[in-house]
Amino acid sequence: MIEIAAPAILWPMTKRERVQAALARRPVDRPPVAFWRHVPELDHDPRRLAEAMLAFHATWDLDLIKVMSSGVYCVEDWGCKVAWTGAPNGAKQCTVHAVRATEDWARITPLDPGAGALGRELEAVRLIATRRHDDAPVLMTVFSPFTVARKLAGDRLAEDMRQAPARVRSALEAITATLVRYARTAFEAGADGLFVATQAATPDVLGDDEYAEWDLAYLREVLESIRHLSGFTMLHLHGRDPYLHLVADLPVHAVNWHDRRTKPTLGQARERLGGALVGGLDEWRTLRNGPTAAVAAEVRDAIGQTAGVGLVVAPGCVLPLDVPDAHLAAVVAAARLPARPR
Repeated sequence: MIEIAAPAILWPMTKRERVQAALARRPVDRPPVAFWRHVPELDHDPRRLAEAMLAFHATWDLDLIKVMSSGVYCVEDWGCKVAWTGAPNGAKQCTVHAVRATEDWARITPLDPGAGALGRELEAVRLIATRRHDDAPVLMTVFSPFTVARKLAGDRLAEDMRQAPARVRSALEAITATLVRYARTAFEAGADGLFVATQAATPDVLGDDEYAEWDLAYLREVLESIRHLSGFTMLHLHGRDPYLHLVADLPVHAVNWHDRRTKPTLGQARERLGGALVGGLDEWRTLRNGPTAAVAAEVRDAIGQTAGVGLVVAPGCVLPLDVPDAHLAAVVAAARLPARPR
């Protein structure tokens, strides 16, 4: 069992120091706080996206900056047509998939990481990294290769995995090669780390054996390629009952999942994972509906489950667009309250 010490640092830390201490499970002056929200009306313009990210960061004085690129930027250059269709979390969707027939997988070949939509997002990273007013780490968002394949093909991916697995594997290899190059280029653009999201590490998408074969192996290749480049790699596990036992040995510094909506809790996970645990807030119920006292209670409970060590107070996923500012202010205020005597 991992021993968790109570916070003992009294002097103020910088944001980078605070985050680095949390990743190493060292005591902090207070837990780092982070949350992130899409800007679907702005995120296809790198300058406007950067301005929105910096303004959001400054408003809430957060401890890290997660670059909120459109969730489908990664498939535009392969031919997906994308749009925001009204999702309450601001996420854009593929309105026309690039893979609409089995033969289309052959068109998924490695991309130039500096061109097209990929290059557009790197420009936003450059602007954010050079214009931020503090030392908060900047995290660029990328997706696991299998998650990218799902975005490319939608529902037909499952059928092609059964009927034409070699074609899908060839495409996954091309996607992985692209992501390896893109991840390295993101650091050259000024990113301090990566937010790496998989939407397949759940029984709702793949069985555990299928997950290990179709997503985990390719995801590991991407993560290993940046092991010595990234000072902060956060793995996001999207969905119900995430396969923590399968990802526990991946080379990441922090793990984020829907801890308020599915097992395990933060307290259970701290004994099974190294590095920082990122969570404690229910973005769809408590943050959206309040009241502020309930929001503050979730923050205090997250700190209690972890003794405030190895914790980044955050939602399980992206904020809904309509989360009230008062509820976000309650998160920040509660995380900055002095620890109560034990």
